[in-house]
Amino acid sequence: MADKLDKYTKDMFEPAKIDSSASERIDKPSLSYWQDAWLRVRKNKAAVASIFILLFLIIMALVGPFLTGYGANTQNLPHANMPPKIQGLENISWLPFDGTRASKDGTIVNVYEQKNIEEYYWFGTDGLGRDLFTRLWKGTQISVYIALLAAFIDMVIGVAYGAISAYYGGRVDSVMQRIVEILVGIPNLVLIVLLILILEPGIISITIALSITGWVGMARVVRGQVLKLKAQEFVLASMTLGSDNKRIIWKHLIPNLAGVIIINTMFTIPSAIFFEAFLSFIGLGLKAPLASLGTLIDDGFKTLRLYPHLLLFPAIVISVIMICFNMLADGLRDALDPKMRD
Repeated sequence: MADKLDKYTKDMFEPAKIDSSASERIDKPSLSYWQDAWLRVRKNKAAVASIFILLFLIIMALVGPFLTGYGANTQNLPHANMPPKIQGLENISWLPFDGTRASKDGTIVNVYEQKNIEEYYWFGTDGLGRDLFTRLWKGTQISVYIALLAAFIDMVIGVAYGAISAYYGGRVDSVMQRIVEILVGIPNLVLIVLLILILEPGIISITIALSITGWVGMARVVRGQVLKLKAQEFVLASMTLGSDNKRIIWKHLIPNLAGVIIINTMFTIPSAIFFEAFLSFIGLGLKAPLASLGTLIDDGFKTLRLYPHLLLFPAIVISVIMICFNMLADGLRDALDPKMRD
């Protein structure tokens, strides 16, 4: 018993030495607003998946037209309306890439063997013998370009207009908001159609048509946020220190609106892509031989029952782009909007 008691020394019963400064030490590094937002986006699996899918589609839009070696506008009438055929997948009968198609009597025929064609057309060809794979990614490139350009113009005009209107207030705000109400009162589709009819159809005219009223929504959102922020203490402190109006707007108010601006821009992009496709579908978009997702869908719709692949691939691409942009916008909204935080 004594041996067991000898193991316990007097030093073991001394009070613990606690460093009071260590209790307030922050072991983990502090996170900035954007680092915290990125961590929240990473938790949203749908948003992360959308980012990778959109990056893949954008890369394919840039390099896709050069992969097959066919020109986007190169016509080859003997190879018109060929079904899809991909090397390595042609022997898998349950995949639609074996070069076969149902004939008028219902039998399955290999069109490539029937026409003695040795080339491979991964997504088939259209009625003029143009490679659909090349035209699809070229059309995706043009559609995304128009949407991004229109969204950028909407963002610049909407942010500047809304911020100036809310910050100066009074008569300036009243006049600027009456202009916005007039534009909102005019049907968007009618205004865009009239503008495209006046201008020569093309990328620039479609972009102007999409931007002429597209900035109104951004301007209203920014105006509401600036009205709330301009009465905050940091703005009053900046005024007290002698900052002019331009500095207050661009150095204090706009950075605090970055989250709202990004979210609204991300929702604008799929809307612009869909509207461009709609204009091209009804014949008011790009003219031949230029291709966009809308013109490809229009061409495929005309021959849907005979050659469904002409509509299938553009429809899949535009659907995936719109879904991914909307899911990414939802993820950014949850991460950047404080009201959506858990």
